[in-house]
Amino acid sequence: MILWISMAFAGGVFVALSRQINGRLSLSNSPLIASFWNHIVGFVVLTLLGLAVGGLLPEGAADAPWYAFIGGPIGVVFIASGSWLIPRIGAVNTALLVISGQMVSGVVLDLFSNQPPKIWASALGVLLILAGMALTQRRPK
Repeated sequence: MILWISMAFAGGVFVALSRQINGRLSLSNSPLIASFWNHIVGFVVLTLLGLAVGGLLPEGAADAPWYAFIGGPIGVVFIASGSWLIPRIGAVNTALLVISGQMVSGVVLDLFSNQPPKIWASALGVLLILAGMALTQRRPK
């Protein structure tokens, strides 16, 4: 279990680091250009990794419905919006808002799953994240 927790934590660190780097890049260009280069470099790395590991094009991929690929355009919007937001509202506020959006949408999606969440626990989690956001907005006097 420690391995999975460590991997999830490292993923979170990498997301924050990536957003910060793309935010800095968008200051010297634009969020669209920062997102473009993020995706080009990611594409090259994933292609090389896929060619090395194998299975880059799984059998039946061409037969998948169109909505199976909608994650790509959603990812572009996520990357570009993060690149635009971080220089304007900061890394902490951006991260907290992204996490809040993930929590709210996760709760809504879970409501329609086979294992609906405990609403009180999910609501408390969302409220704690929003409280963290409110605390970061307080300025010392």
